[in-house]
Amino acid sequence: MIATRLSLRDFRTYSSAEVRLGPGLTVITGRNGAGKTNLLEGIYFACTARSCRTSNEREVVRFGAELTRTELVCEDALGRHEVTVGFKPGETKRLRADGAVVENLVGTGARPLVSVFLPDRLELVLGAPALRRAHLDQVIAALWPGRSGTRRAYSAALAQRNALLASIRAGRASRASLPAWDAELARHGVALMADRAATVDNLRPRYAHHAQGLGLEGKVELRYKPRSEATSADELAAELAERLESDLERGFTGHGPHRDDLGFRREGRELRSYGSRGQQRLGLLALLLAEREELAAAHGAAPLLLLDDVMSELDATRRGRLVDLLRRDGQAVITTTELDHVPGGEEEDVTRIEIVDGRIETPTHA
Repeated sequence: MIATRLSLRDFRTYSSAEVRLGPGLTVITGRNGAGKTNLLEGIYFACTARSCRTSNEREVVRFGAELTRTELVCEDALGRHEVTVGFKPGETKRLRADGAVVENLVGTGARPLVSVFLPDRLELVLGAPALRRAHLDQVIAALWPGRSGTRRAYSAALAQRNALLASIRAGRASRASLPAWDAELARHGVALMADRAATVDNLRPRYAHHAQGLGLEGKVELRYKPRSEATSADELAAELAERLESDLERGFTGHGPHRDDLGFRREGRELRSYGSRGQQRLGLLALLLAEREELAAAHGAAPLLLLDDVMSELDATRRGRLVDLLRRDGQAVITTTELDHVPGGEEEDVTRIEIVDGRIETPTHA
């Protein structure tokens, strides 16, 4: 699935914009503040109906406008596809895939899978475990859409158990129904842990390969760090029962997959604590490339990869290695302030888009 054309209306700084994307590497150039990241966000929003930059999606609507609309045209072996997203703050998003109204874009075959690197995404390495858990679960949902409900079911059971703990602590409920919720939570929890472990096992060799290819020296490892050692629902339920008194004291469930983490390690140490900023950036890039390769193996096509300002902190050697990886297969879009920061960026198989004073110039080939 290749994205070929993007149309934006009242999205961020663009009142109206249309760009054509190349089937391989597309390079977006422009000075700082020109609107390169806004355009990249527009591609992501058109693919997912979500922003990759903010949780307050009112911000994506151009100042002074009431709503925004994106349209993405794609092509695959079956022909042309079209996905539209209409968003007015305070109202339900209006989504269409190939003309049919859909509730969400997850699992639809009318658009490509997409992965994005933004400078702020370094929080995936540096930030709280919850960010890494959420990211890992998104990868699982992309690999196996049928399993996306496992995390929702676990979260619902966790909320019910926590509410019951609070009621017991306040003297409004008894402990009689706790074993049933322990069993329910454990059933979904063991399934969630198994999916996470299998995904990280699959990603681990690809992660090491790409990290080394990008020049992250030393022994690197991607590691799943489950809070529980249980291998069955009964074992996890027993662990929950053993910790009941401490849970009642806190008023919430302190043990289980909702406390899991994902570790980025180099030479036996966490990149988060002991890596340089450059090493952390390479670790994140290696993860995205590993996920892209795994998704390509699972679905027969690599996801669309969006990379914002990734070249500015890489030396010439690492820039060359990254571009070589991107040009092997699949579709990628890179933003940069200088075209010469992208090795081979002037070659004829590279699509170029220039943003000048907020205007998108016609894509060109060398």
